[in-house]
Amino acid sequence: MKLSTKGRYGLRAMIDLARYSEKEPVSISSVAARQEISEGYLEQMMPLLKKAGLVKSIRGAGGGYILAKEMKEISAGDILRALEGNLEPVRCAAFYSEEGCMASEGCVTKYVWQKINESINRTVDEIKLDELVRESRSVNPQGECENHRCSQ
Repeated sequence: MKLSTKGRYGLRAMIDLARYSEKEPVSISSVAARQEISEGYLEQMMPLLKKAGLVKSIRGAGGGYILAKEMKEISAGDILRALEGNLEPVRCAAFYSEEGCMASEGCVTKYVWQKINESINRTVDEIKLDELVRESRSVNPQGECENHRCSQ
């Protein structure tokens, strides 16, 4: 399984948003500066995260984005699926197609693909956003940018 930059950057952005939106909405520009991600790229991701019910936008002065749910209710899997779609590296026709697969009856590799798919989904669903925020705080307690080019 290989995640695109959308998935990788989106996960970083959501950790940042969770970390800094506890008191007030966070602007895309502040997330972009802290994470060194293009504002335009983040602007493309936010509607996907909003549609998935993970973030809410607040309009007006002092507006920005906040989490739509508690951190402990959002998994890495929720975020990645909102941005990447299905996370399964192999989509076996034996399990998903109405017609099935022509080789399905004699094929045992379908069980390998099923186990891999289940393992990936279980793993990303077990990792919650609050855990990632705690890890972020332990790695970078001040919350300052490494390069000091941005502000909270």
